[in-house]
Amino acid sequence: MLVFCALYLTAQDTQRFSQTQDREPKQILACTIGDGFTLAAVGDVLVPRPASMTKDKEFKGAVGILGSADVAFGNLEGNIIDIRHFKGYPYGDSGDVWLTGAPELAGDLKDMGFRLLSRANNHTTDWGVEGMHETDRRLDEVGLIHAGTGETRAASRAARFLDSPKGRIGLVSMASTFNTASMAMAPQGEAPGRPGLNALRTKPYALVTSEMMQALHKIREAQPQGSIEPTFEEQKPGELDLFGTHYRIANHTGFSFEINQTDLREILQAIRQGKENSDFLIATIHAHEPGNWSEEPADFLPVLARLAIDSGADVFIGHGPHQLRGIEIYKGKPIFYSLGNFFYQDQLQQPMAGDLYESSGFDPSTTTDAELGAKFVNLLFNTPIWYESVIAVSDFEGGTVSEIRLYPIELGFTMRNADKGIPRRASPTQSRTILKRLQRLSQTYGTLIDIEQDIGVIRVAKEQGNAK
Repeated sequence: MLVFCALYLTAQDTQRFSQTQDREPKQILACTIGDGFTLAAVGDVLVPRPASMTKDKEFKGAVGILGSADVAFGNLEGNIIDIRHFKGYPYGDSGDVWLTGAPELAGDLKDMGFRLLSRANNHTTDWGVEGMHETDRRLDEVGLIHAGTGETRAASRAARFLDSPKGRIGLVSMASTFNTASMAMAPQGEAPGRPGLNALRTKPYALVTSEMMQALHKIREAQPQGSIEPTFEEQKPGELDLFGTHYRIANHTGFSFEINQTDLREILQAIRQGKENSDFLIATIHAHEPGNWSEEPADFLPVLARLAIDSGADVFIGHGPHQLRGIEIYKGKPIFYSLGNFFYQDQLQQPMAGDLYESSGFDPSTTTDAELGAKFVNLLFNTPIWYESVIAVSDFEGGTVSEIRLYPIELGFTMRNADKGIPRRASPTQSRTILKRLQRLSQTYGTLIDIEQDIGVIRVAKEQGNAK
């Protein structure tokens, strides 16, 4: 079987990308949203049941922050389906757990204050294209604007719009972490397009020393003749493909990622198109890379975020790794590399697909869905960092961000499963722990976060925004 390749860009290539697309440079439209516009942004919203009726005071305090902003954004991770009447099936390739939400969840998210939701993530088609369609339909019915899915690749890439009293807000949603079966595709000749999500493909490289590479070559040479599949891709000096992994010589170990050229070009074009039709444009990505374990974003993400802003985005919001990552201010526009979790209730998912029981080795006749969900979560996410994050509220004046307030939240790490994963305003002690971590993670980007009355504050001077 031949292995086909796609064209990818290195980080250095992407820095030159916008200069080489056309002979004439493009004029990026300014942000024209009304002064005083506020955007509340959170990360992953992984919630199976309506929660807005929860009476907990600290929960009400957290949700109240969403409602106090002009617009609230989050990443809807999962599907909203009525399992009693659902005509689809759990896909054989999921995001690890087949995430579902009750039909009432769509209206409940709106009641909590959400107005914009991203839909491109590694759980978009847990329940197939049928689940994606039903989720999109239920969001449409309650008037929640969402982006990142569509009947073709162009539709999945397209911006979607929310009209507000202060102007029109556009949203472009993409995912670099996704299942191959989820990827939307353009029609080609007589072949129709494929429904799915807006995928940003990347090619990962494991970085190894020259001594390690020599050992890998010996392993490759020892394989049976014909067992290494041929590829159209030319092997570059200092690189090696082995057992489905791409290796590259470096002076350190780690990971590096190259962006698919076609995806980058089309996504940046969608951002430009979205900005031409709106006063304010949000670009957002679901990106676990290099892995949930890393508090640093993959090397392609800062390059992508800055290119998105250069193409017209007014804010770039990352989510996916289920923990906080740093904040950057670029040309007066905020980049949130990950806002962590807002809701995180993996343990309450039901029904569980049979695949998870079989892959985990648990007997469904003696283990309940709730018990399996709890075992899964406790195995992979067993420290408080997965249950600590922030709500980021950004104020915009004159087309750039003037101030960002970071409200620490905690999701009940030590609570019983039924109450675990629900956002609550963090205590003063926990707030300082969360904000000090975010201070450290943001130092890399030269971002100063003050802690005032247990709230993080980033004040952005005009000269600071224009300097980068």
